[in-house]
Amino acid sequence: MPTPTREQVLAALATVTDPEIKRPITELDMVHSVEIGEAGAVSVEILLTIPGCPLKDRLESDVKRALAGLGGVGLVTVRMSVMNEEQREALKTKLRGGRAEKTIPFAGPDSSTRVIAVASGKGGVGKSSVTANLAVALAELGLSVGVLDADIQGFSMPRMLGVEDEPTQVDDVILPPIAQGVKVFSMGMLVAPGQPVIWRGPVLHRVVQQFLTDVLWGELDVLLVDLPPGTGDVPLSIAQLIPGSALIVVTTPQPAAAEVAQRAGALALQTNQDILGVVENMSWFESPDGTRIQIFGEGGGAQVAANLTAALGADVPLLGQVPLDQAVREGSDAGAPVAASHPGSPAATAFHAIAARIAQTGTGNGSTR
Repeated sequence: MPTPTREQVLAALATVTDPEIKRPITELDMVHSVEIGEAGAVSVEILLTIPGCPLKDRLESDVKRALAGLGGVGLVTVRMSVMNEEQREALKTKLRGGRAEKTIPFAGPDSSTRVIAVASGKGGVGKSSVTANLAVALAELGLSVGVLDADIQGFSMPRMLGVEDEPTQVDDVILPPIAQGVKVFSMGMLVAPGQPVIWRGPVLHRVVQQFLTDVLWGELDVLLVDLPPGTGDVPLSIAQLIPGSALIVVTTPQPAAAEVAQRAGALALQTNQDILGVVENMSWFESPDGTRIQIFGEGGGAQVAANLTAALGADVPLLGQVPLDQAVREGSDAGAPVAASHPGSPAATAFHAIAARIAQTGTGNGSTR
């Protein structure tokens, strides 16, 4: 069998994916040299992004396996070196899509990513579980979806979406892990379990900005931002940093919750954001005989939508009502959102219907008011 050519060796190496960055090693310029000797002996030098890479052995075995499957290959030798500073800078620029400097990719008018911030007036209305389930439902529609957990001090997305992998970091460039088919990043990936985050407004603003510039989200159709409750620093920072972002307001049917939710939605008047609509969570409990028991009252979501429509002078629809379902709580605790784990349940059906409405409302950023 003839000795393989350099082109054939590189084609085989293109099937090897960096286990952390999740892209072919040839695309990342990690293949530094290829030498082909007698009897099909192949020697390859691979550049690691950092010294002491914890997945070095896996990468080496993947390279050997790929080359062993190439006809005419004899002895395979893999040497591991480390990128120098110039090579790492070139890699970071490539990962940023050719941008050498840090920017917020979603802030420009040419961005095709819809940034949707999920807001609530108060805690306890299920805003984060709504975010997690909508993310999964949108991904199941074939969209590329990311979730930024902007609730810096009360983060919950890693648990709710079942994130198992750590984010990959190349100097100051961070690649978010993927869970449930969704890219996710959260302060919960950076602090030890049980450690409180005790920061004031200016620091929170800088952290949110870093999450948007340092995390490489890639080409997303939708970025969902899970906001902390209320109208404080972080919601204002998101509005400032991504002027074309829109809001979804989450409430329960309870009048007290709806009243506070309306204030969160009215923030859009000050920030010139669109409101895509209102989601009413925990709308009713359905008993085994089909009777709906409205534990938290009724009409809160419709009232918030009507009041915001009047206040903003633009239609703010009630996107949907999600019933009170034990599977939603269990799925959130287990990292298996009900939209994926119990697709036929009433709650999952509601989430999928809301996601379909969101997907149909348009693309890109920019206020329509």
